[in-house]
Amino acid sequence: MRQKLGQHFLRDTKTLERIAVAACGEHCGCVVEIGPGQGALTGRLLAHADHVAAVELDPALADMVAARFPEVELIRGDALDTDWGRWPECSIVGNLPYYLATAIIERVVQRRRRAVFLIQKEVAQRVAAVPGSRDYGYFSVATQLFAHAEILFEVKPGAFRPPPKVDSAVIRLTPRPDSWGVADLDGFLNFLSRCFQYKRKTLRNNLVESYDRQRVESLPLAGARAERIPLEQFAEIFGQLSDTIRS
Repeated sequence: MRQKLGQHFLRDTKTLERIAVAACGEHCGCVVEIGPGQGALTGRLLAHADHVAAVELDPALADMVAARFPEVELIRGDALDTDWGRWPECSIVGNLPYYLATAIIERVVQRRRRAVFLIQKEVAQRVAAVPGSRDYGYFSVATQLFAHAEILFEVKPGAFRPPPKVDSAVIRLTPRPDSWGVADLDGFLNFLSRCFQYKRKTLRNNLVESYDRQRVESLPLAGARAERIPLEQFAEIFGQLSDTIRS
């Protein structure tokens, strides 16, 4: 069996059906699959959607999908370079390689797309982490700024061929249109990056070099660590500091 680009092909039929239903419900108008591989999930999606598109980088696997499913709209290329605007109403689904998962998730949520992804369990826990947990960090908050994230179920290595060395999990990302009331999203993401720059340091220590010291010192949470602060409070703090950033 071919294993290209770090892929582990999902073979468990019950898991494939659960993912298809999570992405489409009993039926939906359109779904886009990232990395269809050999088409195991693609066939399930066709039973639940009026239109299925697929983005595949590997030429041999793309040829396989095209031969098996001529009704699928096949895009030969990199998901990171794909124009998702061509499918404005479609859900997105895929079994994401570990090395691409965070980058794809960032792009998908920032484009307000509903998505269901099978990813490494460790990454799923970071995506859905809550304040105070060991997995909560910049990636958690940057994802949840744009989407409600939930882990639907776990998938063991035996469901794949070849089996990976880690457990996996299926996550669902539902767009959050209001982004917690934050207007300057790029500025807020930069602010979050500063807050989590040194995980064991307090907000005060992470922010004083970038913002007015007196304003930072006056924050009620100045002595707290970023890993314990919920997103809505980050939004409030950003509003208090956004006009005091230093160049």
